[in-house]
Amino acid sequence: MSWRGRGAVERFDRRIESAVDGLRGHPVADRVFYAASELGDFGLVWLLLASARSLRSSPTDERAALRVAVAAPLESVLVNGVVKSFFRRTRPPWDVVRPHRLRRPRSSSFPSGHASAAVTNAILLSEDDRWWPVYVLMAATVASSRVYVKIHHPSDVIGGAALGLVLGLAGRKLMPLERTQA
Repeated sequence: MSWRGRGAVERFDRRIESAVDGLRGHPVADRVFYAASELGDFGLVWLLLASARSLRSSPTDERAALRVAVAAPLESVLVNGVVKSFFRRTRPPWDVVRPHRLRRPRSSSFPSGHASAAVTNAILLSEDDRWWPVYVLMAATVASSRVYVKIHHPSDVIGGAALGLVLGLAGRKLMPLERTQA
């Protein structure tokens, strides 16, 4: 990153990381955020939530689950395989004390693939569903977990969430839910 705003982004990241440092070490928070980070690996949590939604067996619920099954791998290839290759941002230092094991990522830090996947899939699942707050809360937890576990900088998560917003809205347009007549 060699553009002029780099210093401002780094200052922003340091401020947020410093604030999160004060939260780390709480046993419940550690379990929640490390578990959320692990569930976000490979989009697992989104496939589980989509499967749960499909069990209601309405055509709308089945279509929403199908959208996630189709979109999740496409989003992952696009973000982790293509977009990250343009940035090559260094991740936070790996050799820090962590209370739980984590899979060590090998890709660029920017943008956060977990945040992108979380927002994309939450948008796809939440349409026409009264359970939308669960999807939004899960997306926020998975995305923020990446800063908490020191895998991403806060600006990586914001960038990933913004990209996920675009991809989720595009997914809604490309694969609209079929509305049933009441």
